[in-house]
Amino acid sequence: MGLEKLNSLYREVILDHSDHPHHKHALPDATHKITLKNPTCGDVINLDIELDNQDHISDIGFTGDGCTISQSSASMMTDAVMGKSKDEALHMAKTFSDMVMGKKHPQKDLDELQDAAILSNIMTFPARIKCATLAWWALQRALLKQPDGDIDSEKEE
Repeated sequence: MGLEKLNSLYREVILDHSDHPHHKHALPDATHKITLKNPTCGDVINLDIELDNQDHISDIGFTGDGCTISQSSASMMTDAVMGKSKDEALHMAKTFSDMVMGKKHPQKDLDELQDAAILSNIMTFPARIKCATLAWWALQRALLKQPDGDIDSEKEE
């Protein structure tokens, strides 16, 4: 497949997740909740997670507003972590964050990200990295029971 066709496919997947987001709803009985903001562009995500008694994600949902990248990344993230253990989801959040910063990971780790792995090229647009990582940072902070806030308070490794 030619590079132009591949880029077109990636754009289609991103736009589809943005136009028809998966798991975009609030969970009133969530065990973990967080609101995280990107003050640079105004993106906001409210993430709700239900963990079962074995610490697996039994349900996940998000609400909020943001650009195409932040909304599609949130949709992709919810698909990827559904049913995963807390530790698996935290590992995936680290993998995603590393990936968009250009750090290498084994293909097995990238495959776990499912559709979200297509956002690996976002590093070529530095202003969009925070948009792509907003939902993943929210996932990490919610699972670790950290307070609401904005991503400027995140430590980038």
